[in-house]
Amino acid sequence: MSERIIKQKSKEFRDIWMQFDTLCCGTGWDEEDLRNPQILIEDVFGSSHPGSFHLDTLAEEASIGVYQKDGKPANFHGTDICDGWAMSHDGMNFILPSREVLCDLVEVHGRVIPWDGMIVISSCDKSIPAHLMAAARLNIPAIHIPGGSNRVGPHMSHSLLVGEVATKMQQGEDVSSEIRNYKLSGCPGFGACQFMGTASTMQCMSEALGMALPGTALSPASLFEIRRLARRAGRQIMALSQKGIKPSDILTKQAFENAIKVHAALSGSTNALLHLPAIAHELGIEIEAELFDRINRETPYLVDVQPSGKYVSEMVWYAGGVARVQVELKDMLDLNVLTITGKTLGENLEQLEKEGFFHRGEGYLANYGLKREDVIRPADEGKGYGSIAVLKGNIAPEGAVVKFSAVCADMLTHKGPARVFHREEEALDAIMNGKIDTGSVIVLRYEGPRGSGMPEILATTEALVNNPSLQNTAIITDSRFSGATRGPCIGHVSPEAIAGGPIAFVENDDIISIDIPNRSLNIVGHKNKRLHSEEAQSLLAERKKQWRPPSLGHPPGVLKRYADRAVSAIKGAYLE
Repeated sequence: MSERIIKQKSKEFRDIWMQFDTLCCGTGWDEEDLRNPQILIEDVFGSSHPGSFHLDTLAEEASIGVYQKDGKPANFHGTDICDGWAMSHDGMNFILPSREVLCDLVEVHGRVIPWDGMIVISSCDKSIPAHLMAAARLNIPAIHIPGGSNRVGPHMSHSLLVGEVATKMQQGEDVSSEIRNYKLSGCPGFGACQFMGTASTMQCMSEALGMALPGTALSPASLFEIRRLARRAGRQIMALSQKGIKPSDILTKQAFENAIKVHAALSGSTNALLHLPAIAHELGIEIEAELFDRINRETPYLVDVQPSGKYVSEMVWYAGGVARVQVELKDMLDLNVLTITGKTLGENLEQLEKEGFFHRGEGYLANYGLKREDVIRPADEGKGYGSIAVLKGNIAPEGAVVKFSAVCADMLTHKGPARVFHREEEALDAIMNGKIDTGSVIVLRYEGPRGSGMPEILATTEALVNNPSLQNTAIITDSRFSGATRGPCIGHVSPEAIAGGPIAFVENDDIISIDIPNRSLNIVGHKNKRLHSEEAQSLLAERKKQWRPPSLGHPPGVLKRYADRAVSAIKGAYLE
């Protein structure tokens, strides 16, 4: 049954079952509201973290915009959660599964009432992809409003300084004054974290896909501009509803390819390789890891933003944000793709120029003594090509992911003996207590989607990169990283260990070869014995015969359901 017929039947049912309107009037609607187009406004407002704490104000502005165009907004909520709350305890296992939970909740909100359109409002890691997945699944006219960026901290600092401070503290240094300063200034306001982590990355991806208004991603959350954009989104959803423009008209394969090119240019989070395929899957589009790798080989790396670069996300917005990156990449992009403005990408970029968007941003940058080119380089001055690589080999036949723009040049290739761990806590303890030899390759497994919900292991990667004696030490894992992760950290190894992937059969003192330029990840020896390719494959096959998967004992509920049904990380870790 088509969506149009379903909606028609829903309205007929509404005419028959008068309680529907009675319930609406019981929440403050009047009879005029009942006759007007009705818009679901879904946000993740709550006290869960700074990225969501202000979203009620954006929902209010969006509602005003809907009213201005004779629509009736209805506000629904589903607070998201933050990886930072869950660091270093089992709560982290629930973070990625929360994407599926939130998507399902929004779908429920969207299915039970025949809405004429929908606005979703979110700032951060899992809520943005969840909202875009739900919008694609519902496939009614929809707009995403990104929640913008937190203010810059002292000395261009940001909320990730916890890694350095925590490492010093655990090593016995007196850092009490640093801790106090960090607590008070790491998040000086509201909005997403100030670096190109997953939150900032997914805001950029929403705009790059055409699902957010031009110029909205990374907008400083403390400026009135973001509120004006939210109100404009309220007006624009009414136009989309009238024209019948749906996510399936916007989220095409060409739009995803455009977004991946923007991702490569701004050195986005590796988690986009989980989220973009999951969004595309809702529309029956397959985004393979090889597409990310190919595009990253061809796309210039343009944006000087932390953690790979120098500046914070607020400066990126002043420099022109996603739109400026698109201008620099325009010869590589499909400028004819449709966006939620009802215009093409090319038309949007022309309009921003006419409206003075880029000129105003350069004025803000001048307050900091910066020029646009300091933050977003011209395409012909790109710093190499891409930022993400997909590695394959006898450890990762389906693939593994590394952000090579955050890896120092002398670690782009590396060989070292494996040190194997089955839990992040064990690996972190070994790093903090000097139990890892320099030059080793830490192998952390059974932490993939079906292993333990694919937790983020930022505590471990930060401990590694902040230890001067371990600068030539790498980590490979079937888990995932923070968008802020730096150093030779290779994740998303697929197939994962619990599914019988070869990473499950790596043993201590296997010699592992990492070759990022040639995109390979392999066992090449054991102790002092070199193994040819066929010998290594034979060794892994013999070990597999002796292997028995461990019992991980997931508690009943969300995590168990997710672990039972999640697809491979390299495919997007969505539920099959």
